[in-house]
Amino acid sequence: MDNLILNSYSKISNINVSRETCNELESLISMILEKNKEINIISKKISEKKELRERHIIDSAQIIDFIDLNYNTTCDLGSGGGMPGLIVAIVMKQIKNSLKINLYEKSYHKCAFLKEVSKKLNLNTEVIQKDIFTVKNIQTGTIMSRAFKPMPAVLSLINENFKNFKNIIFFMGVSGRQILNDTLKEWNLEYEVKKSITNKKSFILNIKKIEKKIL
Repeated sequence: MDNLILNSYSKISNINVSRETCNELESLISMILEKNKEINIISKKISEKKELRERHIIDSAQIIDFIDLNYNTTCDLGSGGGMPGLIVAIVMKQIKNSLKINLYEKSYHKCAFLKEVSKKLNLNTEVIQKDIFTVKNIQTGTIMSRAFKPMPAVLSLINENFKNFKNIIFFMGVSGRQILNDTLKEWNLEYEVKKSITNKKSFILNIKKIEKKIL
């Protein structure tokens, strides 16, 4: 593996990414690009490993320091092609191998891909082929949501369907500030913000507590 690739992964905060982890992330990139020829894992416009590495892999991995390690599970809502769930599972092998990543995805074909990658890379995941909105009384530590549903819809889902959780991680894009401000009109949130390392106009939102306002 060349130094340019290693330097790219060195941007991920708070962990020293091992060469083995980098190799597994590179294997995931190759698998995504290959599967993307059959089903829509990512945008067809992305065909270069470098662009995929920056826009999806490193972008997903930057939430690692927000994952609560005091719990045995974390959830990826609407996992799709496994971003961030698969990336977190790969990095967690280096940090806490006992942490299981529950990947909720209702598409059969995407679930098959998630299982294929998990088996090949020996990841501690459980692929759950269900519509997350139909699952009740879920208990977990960290909840991850990246390009799933609008923020208010995800908050309502968690408020109604999760029995308990530790924190929620949202990936907020260029319109994220406006989305957050609009959401705060209906929800009381205890949160912190982290600047994105892949896009200066984006940020990561780590929510500790949620409460629906009575309007």
